[in-house]
Amino acid sequence: MNIYENVVIFNASLADEEINGSVSKIKDIIINAGGEVLVAEMWGRRKLSYDIKKQNKGFYALLIFKTPPETVKKLEEFYKVFDPVIKYMVIKLDPKQVKHLEKTQAAEAEQAATPKEA
Repeated sequence: MNIYENVVIFNASLADEEINGSVSKIKDIIINAGGEVLVAEMWGRRKLSYDIKKQNKGFYALLIFKTPPETVKKLEEFYKVFDPVIKYMVIKLDPKQVKHLEKTQAAEAEQAATPKEA
């Protein structure tokens, strides 16, 4: 299985519940195809550099996941017909990026495990 990074821009006029529902649909596609979601971050609403589909704002979401290559094709087909998605990009991470991701996750886990001093 390969590790992929996926940035999705949703229509900013959607309610937060609808955006969360859309992200959970994407996660379901990945999990049902035998994959695993490693990171899911919501970056929030931001102004776009240029208008996309007559929109000047979008809600950004980042997903990093491990899945078989066929799943990426399914995801891209889903994005093309799923109206809340304005734009998307799926990138396969190379081994160097995967090592960096693993180091970052290990550091975050270690930081969460150590108690904070007051």
